Amino acid sequence: MAGLQNIPEPNLYREIFSYDKIPAVKLDGKPVAPRLPSEFWITDTTFRDGQQARPPYTVEQVVKIFTFLHRIGGTRGLIRQSEFFLYGETDRKAVEKCQELGFKFPEITAWIRAVKKDFELVKQMGLKETGILTSCSDYHIFLKLKKNRRQALDSYKEIVAAAVENGIQPRCHLEDVTRADIYGFVIPMINETMEICKNVKIRLCDTMGYGFPCDRVPVPRGIPAMLDAILTETDIKPAQLEWHGHNDFHKVLANAVCAWTYGCAAANGTLLGFGERTGNPPIEGLVFEWMSLSGHHDGVDPTVITEMAEYFRKEIGHVIPPNYPFVGADFNTTRAGIHADGLTKSEEIYNIFDTEKWLKRPCKVAITNASGLAGLAYWVHANVPNGADTKKDHPGLIAIKTWIDSEYNNGRISSISDEEMDVLVRKHLPELFGN
Repeated sequence: MAGLQNIPEPNLYREIFSYDKIPAVKLDGKPVAPRLPSEFWITDTTFRDGQQARPPYTVEQVVKIFTFLHRIGGTRGLIRQSEFFLYGETDRKAVEKCQELGFKFPEITAWIRAVKKDFELVKQMGLKETGILTSCSDYHIFLKLKKNRRQALDSYKEIVAAAVENGIQPRCHLEDVTRADIYGFVIPMINETMEICKNVKIRLCDTMGYGFPCDRVPVPRGIPAMLDAILTETDIKPAQLEWHGHNDFHKVLANAVCAWTYGCAAANGTLLGFGERTGNPPIEGLVFEWMSLSGHHDGVDPTVITEMAEYFRKEIGHVIPPNYPFVGADFNTTRAGIHADGLTKSEEIYNIFDTEKWLKRPCKVAITNASGLAGLAYWVHANVPNGADTKKDHPGLIAIKTWIDSEYNNGRISSISDEEMDVLVRKHLPELFGN
């Protein structure tokens, strides 16, 4: 097994990370076979990393959001764990209130600095597991911590030993792993910490979003290559590995799914993708990717995702972009007439899946000057109880289209609201409403 390479100067991988250029991607690695674990799951950091990207939640909001996580995870306990800060009084109060709920999942865990005295906080709260910051790239070891690799690793081992002494499950957060020396530091670190704690957990933190989901990209950026190296060169099991990514290069969800596919059992995320800078994998996305990969559709409840999003909009005041997948107001709304025409024939032509069944969000059309008669017909089908048989050449729809065309010819730029459409349909297709 690889030993620690305690080099005198940092390896900053300048051929990849030159800083004055966009980080390079090489496609010269050896192919890696997928090794999807027989069981894999989601973990949550909404109240830790997610809290670093927005105003703090109140205790009541934390309890409500934590309950959403529990309900989404369902009887399977798909969302296994949720980590919390413990440093503030509000943080500790929120943990206590969530503990009072008595949920088995998500299990409440903590996050602490690599400082021994912080274990007292974990013990006081009665928690069984905590994450520990253990930076692993030479950028952090040499430039931030001002240590060499041996000094850094020895300090991390002391913290792991302290966790074991306190009866707490340690979870080492390998910060900046996609710029780290995988063979020269990461693998030796895992092996040496496993000598202290055989069941140590390792969170692989793609802190800057440099990870790349392709099996021909070598370490440190290639996620398949990284996981293959770790699972081959250490005795760690997939159930002890967790992926934690960031979205700096728009790959956060793809990278998390890639980590699952190549042997990492846990993918860490946040509701709505909140997280430092560009955010973490959105849990709502991970849920549907898990359903796709596992083939399981029972024991989880993705319809709660819609309820969660409404809570964030109405109670917390968060503005969700309309085109945001799964929860945006327009995520399954079409404006193109040709698409609407397809929807009138078969909804699945232009809808990703039965969104009404799995999200309680029926497919919609937004009426504009591009909707055409097909769009108007679909709106009637979807919004008027007696409108299912309305044809797009109905005289009433032709009259409505004439009015809409006039609106846009006179300078209108906004879409036609549902309220306006209701008035127009009642006027021009009164037979659909009876007496």
